[in-house]
Amino acid sequence: MLDQLSTHAHQAAPAGIDHWAVRGVSERSQRLLVRQDIAQSPAVARDEGAMVTVIAGRGLGYAGTSDTSVAGLKAAFARARDLAQATTGHTVFDPSQLRMPRPQGRYDSVVAQDSGQMSLADKIDLLRAASAATRVDERIVDWQASLWTVQVDQLHLTSDGAHAEQHWQMLTPSIQATAQFQGVTQTRSSAGQYNGFCQQGGLEVIDRSGFRTDGPRVAQQAIELTLAPTCPSGPMDLVLMPDQMMLQIHESIGHPLELDRILGDERNFAGTSFVTLDMFGHYRYGSDLLNVSHDPHQAHEFAGFAFDDDGTGAQRQRIIERGILKQPLGGTISQSRARALGFELGGLATTRASSWNRAPIDRMSNLNVEPGDASLAQIIASVDQGVLMHTNCSWSIDDSRNKFQFGCEYGQMIRHGQLAEVVRNPNYRGVSATFWRSLAMVGDASTFQVMGTPFCGKGEPSQIIRVGHAAPVCKFTNVAVFGGA
Repeated sequence: MLDQLSTHAHQAAPAGIDHWAVRGVSERSQRLLVRQDIAQSPAVARDEGAMVTVIAGRGLGYAGTSDTSVAGLKAAFARARDLAQATTGHTVFDPSQLRMPRPQGRYDSVVAQDSGQMSLADKIDLLRAASAATRVDERIVDWQASLWTVQVDQLHLTSDGAHAEQHWQMLTPSIQATAQFQGVTQTRSSAGQYNGFCQQGGLEVIDRSGFRTDGPRVAQQAIELTLAPTCPSGPMDLVLMPDQMMLQIHESIGHPLELDRILGDERNFAGTSFVTLDMFGHYRYGSDLLNVSHDPHQAHEFAGFAFDDDGTGAQRQRIIERGILKQPLGGTISQSRARALGFELGGLATTRASSWNRAPIDRMSNLNVEPGDASLAQIIASVDQGVLMHTNCSWSIDDSRNKFQFGCEYGQMIRHGQLAEVVRNPNYRGVSATFWRSLAMVGDASTFQVMGTPFCGKGEPSQIIRVGHAAPVCKFTNVAVFGGA
């Protein structure tokens, strides 16, 4: 489909409009699951189409089509132009003043071994072996192993000669075990129910995840949890491992800093943000130890790219530096809207769409807490009374992305600088900026892990998108910890 898109787009494009863009997408995915050693039916999908963007006069319009022939694209251009004309005079900014990017170049995921080189039968055998290794004794009552592979090809064209290709391969391996003993049921997973271990790459991602050998650990920890006491409640130090830092970054930094949300776009759907336009440049979001970067070039991370879906070139930029809020996650259009309100906030390559049939909106991408200088051993030794938590299993946050409470799969008490007993159903709560201001130690590069999620929801109509989060182990002080039922 993409091979002919450039020719078809230029033949279909109408004359007399200020700017047009066509973004073609071809996505193939395969989801495999072996549950209780039985292979489930594979889920295979293919999705192809193109999104047309038109700026005409003082209006902006979009139209998606799965028909990328010349006739299909002509029809999409006509719909987009009609919508642009209909919006003229009704927008909160002037689209004719936009200077849309002109991307040129190519991006490819770094792949050592193409996932297509392994046959379906070999993949199922791999999952069977991982599944079988997870049932370590009769207390494991449910167990499964899964592998999700995705390949995406994208081509971005514009009326002023842009031509940008991007090609991604992504893998999400996961193992899960549920144990039951004396009326207590607990689930442990290799990466959490939000598939926290997901990376760009080929079959080598399986080895980076430890998938081939992780089943017994996951199962043993599920059993440990059935025997463990409930996490105690009260204010104490909290040590978060990278697989929980992933969720903490996502909900209490990523979503609050998306500029379209700050401007009010999500208010009638998923809420707004406690952050306001006048906070940037001086607001203390966290302690001096907090440095957060938007980094589309972090190795293997899920949301790496060279250009966003409006064509803006990607580069690493800090959005929080030494705890001070620097800039929002806002692309070309949101930046123009902010300027219309008198705020010059700078910008990032952050507008992305979940597919060809969605217009791009501001999205967090690879959003990372940068490493500090403390080892894991030093962090644990510094805690007199606290708890270490792994792997998110529940989350709740208010509609301004401010007050939150999160639950984890696995907890371990820390007493007098030593790891102590395992505890089940560990939870904590806080207020976003207050919580980040309690950041007291940041792990070094040896504790840094690349995580992410395939399931970030936002927008109306809904868009489910891939996001990367990398982080070290972090210690927070005086956190409200509590045990779940």
